[in-house]
Amino acid sequence: MSDSIRITRDPTAPGPIVRGFAATGYRVGEIAYPALLLAPDWHEPWSPPPFDSLTAEAVAALVDEAPEFLLLGTGASLRRAPAAFVAALEARGLGVEVMDSRAAARSWGVLRGEGRKIVAALYPLDA
Repeated sequence: MSDSIRITRDPTAPGPIVRGFAATGYRVGEIAYPALLLAPDWHEPWSPPPFDSLTAEAVAALVDEAPEFLLLGTGASLRRAPAAFVAALEARGLGVEVMDSRAAARSWGVLRGEGRKIVAALYPLDA
């Protein structure tokens, strides 16, 4: 049994593609990132704060993209996002969709494949 998942997406869809994930993180291209920020035209490694301390400032670069909404991957399991974090983003007109990080990585591919302007912040899979 494999400890990793391979994700396939339409190669003509624009932007970074999460090609798979394993205990080491999310694979974009040939690089695995333990935690990741994703925008329609860029991606970068992320050093997220402890989950209960998550603030809008931790995802400020994503908010600047003026997306439809933020996908928040909460790690290995679904956790409720800090209320102050959600309220701060909603005050800026940005919705927050919360799910475990594997589901968020899969949703990223589907929604970007549809051309949706979204962003994602993915906590480590072991968090």
